[in-house]
Amino acid sequence: MPVRVKKLIGTVLLVLLVVVYALIATMVAVAQLSQSGPVTHLLFFFLSGLLWILPAMLIIKWMVKPSKTAGH
Repeated sequence: MPVRVKKLIGTVLLVLLVVVYALIATMVAVAQLSQSGPVTHLLFFFLSGLLWILPAMLIIKWMVKPSKTAGH
């Protein structure tokens, strides 16, 4: 698959990942943190703010990896 196509697909996947992840994180926060203290809020938002980076890194790594048929 050409790198340009992979970058297009990867970009769309990243946008979808961020949107879906934000919605899920918000739903979890609303459902679970309503009676929690500020330290719990801080920990949740710190972790949830960093956790989306792991799948995003995998998508970006896939996007920039040259295809096996590079040069054809």
